[in-house]
Amino acid sequence: MANGELVRAAGVVLLRGTPDDREVLIVHRPRRSDWSLPKGKVDPGEHVLAAAVRECMEESSHLPQLGAPLPTLAYNALGRPKQVQYWAASVRSSESFIPNDEVDEIRWLPVSQARHQLTYEHDADTVEAATALPTTVPLIVLRHTQAVKRADFSGAGDVMRPLSDKGRSQAKSLIPLLDSFGIETVHSSDATRCLETVAGLAAFLDVKVHFESTLSEEGFELDPKQARKRMMQLSEQRSPTVICSHRPVLPALMRAITSTLDVEVAPEIWDTKLSPGSFIVVHRVFNEVERPRVIAIERHDLAEV
Repeated sequence: MANGELVRAAGVVLLRGTPDDREVLIVHRPRRSDWSLPKGKVDPGEHVLAAAVRECMEESSHLPQLGAPLPTLAYNALGRPKQVQYWAASVRSSESFIPNDEVDEIRWLPVSQARHQLTYEHDADTVEAATALPTTVPLIVLRHTQAVKRADFSGAGDVMRPLSDKGRSQAKSLIPLLDSFGIETVHSSDATRCLETVAGLAAFLDVKVHFESTLSEEGFELDPKQARKRMMQLSEQRSPTVICSHRPVLPALMRAITSTLDVEVAPEIWDTKLSPGSFIVVHRVFNEVERPRVIAIERHDLAEV
């Protein structure tokens, strides 16, 4: 790595308990003799979401479920600029912790005590930001992965056009990224390229794919009003959900979500040129009487790895 080149890292603020009795997990690194949060460098070719999950598992033996993103930290480390992306997270599963050279001790501490134990003030500030967030339910809007080019497809109709070899590889790489948010429900345009994009995820989760004919290019062209109505309905469902559709349709579908949930999306997060396999995560908060509200929106591109 050249001197001055950005070091990218990822981690989580792992929380458990109730809002009135919340604990956070911190880790002790013997080489640095400090108390910190589970985090580490993003490996070459690794997606930042995968890195956040991997580092938490390696350093704490807890598999996290990611929630809303937290403010990105930027500082200099050993003479190089460093950027750390964090997510609030809950415990999905756990293994027995075995001390090692990287982390020799982990502790669950009441949030009120964590600030005094953590070595770095920015870590304490990150914990404070995480504990201020309510529990969220993700809605993921996904563009299908790379398909066979229209000019190279000789099938009966474009709806049958499948994924390319690269698209199938992309679809496979999406599985752990989407699963990191605890997705439980899978919806897809009935076009082959969308169904093939989420088939592996659905099999991994052992759930069926809900076909959404109105969310395909053809379905949207036939009845755009019904497509927007269906997207508005899905945006209010309480299940952690992924919806796979097509780039030409996604702007209208996203507008349906933002109008239903009364939220604006920053241009750098949402545009009409989502690359194949890219997705947007809408973090929603539900209560008993009102429609869900959105506290964060994030975008991830497969091209970023």
